[in-house]
Amino acid sequence: MKNSFMQKKEEVVRNWYVIDATDVNLGRLATKAATILRGKHKPTYTPHVDCGDFVIVINASKINLTGNKLNNKIYYNHSGYTGGLRERTAKEMKEKYPVEMIERAIKGMLPHNRLGNKMAKKLFVYAEGTHPHMAQKPVVMEVK
Repeated sequence: MKNSFMQKKEEVVRNWYVIDATDVNLGRLATKAATILRGKHKPTYTPHVDCGDFVIVINASKINLTGNKLNNKIYYNHSGYTGGLRERTAKEMKEKYPVEMIERAIKGMLPHNRLGNKMAKKLFVYAEGTHPHMAQKPVVMEVK
């Protein structure tokens, strides 16, 4: 009887992918990026090992939101102090903080533990179309 394959963290081969967020729905981009960061697109996926790849998201300011989410979706932050709740609409986030908006969507789809924190460190989001990772020769990934 053959045993199941378990990848070791020393044997992980990491690739770089770049995703252009121009006119792509936020949820579709986030699920694709989270899948790559977790390593679920590889046949060697092992749940308890960080076997995912690096993801670069460019043109974050040109992301698309469907329906009336620009006005109805609200992002919350709390400082920890009394009365420290801050609310921002998706429209405000898209205009002022597009990088944070995409990072929140992707990180929310990763595990909420130390392994998820390691996976999130492999995510790089840029508001414009340029990035400083050309030396890594990233592969362009299409999101439909």
